[in-house]
Amino acid sequence: MNQKSNTFLETEPIGALMRRYAVPCIISLLVAALYNIVDQIFIANASYLGSYGNAANTVVFPLTVVALAIAVMIGDGCCAFVSISLGANQRENAHKSIGSSVILCVIASLLLTAVYLIFQEQILTMFGGRVNQETFFHSKEYFFWITVGIPFYMFGQAMNPVIRSDGSPKFAMVSTLAGAFTNIILDPIFIFIFKWGMMGAAVATVLGQVLTAVLSIWYLCNMKAVKLEKSSFRIHGSLAKKYLPLGICSFLSQISLVAAMAAINNMIQKYGAMDPIFGQVQYAQIPMAVVGIVMKFFQIVISIAVGMAAGCIPIVGYNIGAKRNDRAKSLFILLLISEAVVGFVATIIVEFFPGQLIAIFGAANESSYYTDFAIKSFRIYLCMMTLATVNKATFIYLQSLGKAFLSTMLSMVREVVFGVGFALILPGIFQLDGVLYSMPVSDVLTFLISAAVIVYTLKTLKTDS
Repeated sequence: MNQKSNTFLETEPIGALMRRYAVPCIISLLVAALYNIVDQIFIANASYLGSYGNAANTVVFPLTVVALAIAVMIGDGCCAFVSISLGANQRENAHKSIGSSVILCVIASLLLTAVYLIFQEQILTMFGGRVNQETFFHSKEYFFWITVGIPFYMFGQAMNPVIRSDGSPKFAMVSTLAGAFTNIILDPIFIFIFKWGMMGAAVATVLGQVLTAVLSIWYLCNMKAVKLEKSSFRIHGSLAKKYLPLGICSFLSQISLVAAMAAINNMIQKYGAMDPIFGQVQYAQIPMAVVGIVMKFFQIVISIAVGMAAGCIPIVGYNIGAKRNDRAKSLFILLLISEAVVGFVATIIVEFFPGQLIAIFGAANESSYYTDFAIKSFRIYLCMMTLATVNKATFIYLQSLGKAFLSTMLSMVREVVFGVGFALILPGIFQLDGVLYSMPVSDVLTFLISAAVIVYTLKTLKTDS
């Protein structure tokens, strides 16, 4: 029992390990993102829902991200801590932290569900749901059923990184894929055949989340590197104090998106009402629907970026625990190059093919104002994605090194200080276009800080003699 588990993380080539862990993680996150995106695509192409349903989806989306933020804080923090523990041959800490994370996730999900059900209307209003009466009606229907599935959603998302830390990235991917395919199959049946509208989209999503949660429970009963015991399933406070800070960066990267979307939705509602076109009641929902779609594409790109970085957490954590800083440094360099390539390719797509992108989301059923605003939004809002992906990789890599405070501070600056700040300030100068400028301005300023942190981190990861 003194032999270390997962020793291949210290011996196999860095590139091969990155592909082995990052690809399943990317697919898992993409599939998780597709839950909401698939809903929006089917909703947008249902003539009886259209941009009203799209706007409602945009209103509810950040509220699902709140649940995701709590789940990934628990799951990613536990994943990093378990990986470091296994690298240092501390098996007891590993199994107790996993059991503790399960209990914390269940409690947190039930509390969040209760809050959502009790304060439904107030919460939807806070996120711009009252842009017009039709949008608010669809928002309430969609939100109620999504809330019912919160405990299953959070459990599946929290256990996904834990499963990866046990050396099973492929199972983590498959469990998420199974849920997503269930959603994709049921969405058109419930929306177009049964005509269940927003309720149909939400119920399809929840059923997929239930399947992922069930598969996660099965895996916990059959873990490989870590064996859970009855004593594992308690809130071990001393361990929670160690692993939760390692997930704070993941939490902030998600929760700050919620704050930014709340600011953006409210600025859209305020300055859209002043616009000569979107101030008209029949077009009032268009800016909110469009910005929601643009952010969904960004979510796809950032899921790839986060997946690449998060997939490296077990590798980095193990090698740091094993005192192999040289391998951790090589992995960081490879990660930054890969992230920059992903961001550049995504930027080319949004700059040259925005019309094709918006066509996927029901543009044929909408006015020309919808398409024109969407094309402009894609080109402005997402023009600095190369810097955004590198920034995100830097934050998560620092988290995997155990530098929770530095990672957290950088995330706070990008997502709260810049992300929310510019979303509130720039519309006062540029009106509705100010909402679009807030993203690239935030990414450029954040990169100036990230560049200095990257240089500092590479210097500290000196090759072992």
